[in-house]
Amino acid sequence: MKKILFSAVAAMMLFSCQNEATDSTAPESGAVTRRSCASQDVLAEQLAADPTLAIRMNEIEAFTQKRIASASNYRLVDGKIEIPVVVNVLYRTEAENISLAQIQSQIDVLNKDFTANNTDFNKVPQMFSGVAANIDITFKLETSIGESGVIRRSTNKTSWGTRDAMKNAKQGGIAPTSPSTTLNIWACKIGGGILGYAQFPGGKAATDGVVIDSKYFGLSGSASAPYNLGRTATHEVGHWMNLRHIWGDSSCGNDFVTDTPVHKTANYSATAPFVSLCLPTHYEMPMNYMDYTDDDLMYMFTDGQKARMTAIFAVGGPRATIGQP
Repeated sequence: MKKILFSAVAAMMLFSCQNEATDSTAPESGAVTRRSCASQDVLAEQLAADPTLAIRMNEIEAFTQKRIASASNYRLVDGKIEIPVVVNVLYRTEAENISLAQIQSQIDVLNKDFTANNTDFNKVPQMFSGVAANIDITFKLETSIGESGVIRRSTNKTSWGTRDAMKNAKQGGIAPTSPSTTLNIWACKIGGGILGYAQFPGGKAATDGVVIDSKYFGLSGSASAPYNLGRTATHEVGHWMNLRHIWGDSSCGNDFVTDTPVHKTANYSATAPFVSLCLPTHYEMPMNYMDYTDDDLMYMFTDGQKARMTAIFAVGGPRATIGQP
């Protein structure tokens, strides 16, 4: 297990040394066969456009580490953190205009995954059972907005790319609703083989939220295995709550969590722990939601990830006002 050696300089390097994103406008030729999350690429674009973002993220990281160290992470609402959600549906085809039932199925998946009530939580290997966590965060559609928490808009776009056009009303998208108090999720055709992406804490309010390709949203859509169980949203909401990819987006990198094993790189179809190529010798945790494994192979967060996520909702944290009136 790794120990965090954090400094503003190290964080600046991590936040700025990423690949550039592409803005795909061409439709996909077929189903995605390998998970691709554009959150880090989008972050790189945002850092290049706004030099002050790295400063804000460094401040958030320092706040997070302080809260974790003090074990004072929670901002409770009736005993737990409950996050209101607005889903913004942008559609060109009938399949992209996903139903309210499909949207609710995604909320249900999030609620199960973030409370360890998912039916596959019992698969956690014994070596990791001591750190497998109930995050104790729940989600609900903000039914006072739109169609029971859903806002829809027809479009002629064949795909939206990853430059946040879907969040801009002037570009044919839907602007976020109350992003300081509500999690906005956009369901649309992203293109380029991208399943989804999220904005980390510290970004601009006008683009804050999570984007999921409508095909991989919830349980009753047109997706087939391996990305048909709604875990793309679990992964992306993890980013929105300040989690990094478990491999730290570099070979044997740091995800700022003490109880996740160091990973050599992303894992795609690993079904069980295996000996890592990173030293010292240890086993990797491919079943973690923040890896790239198939939907039916990922089923756990850790206590360290819980501490990191809940810290952002503490008083003074970057998402402290989520769920507030």
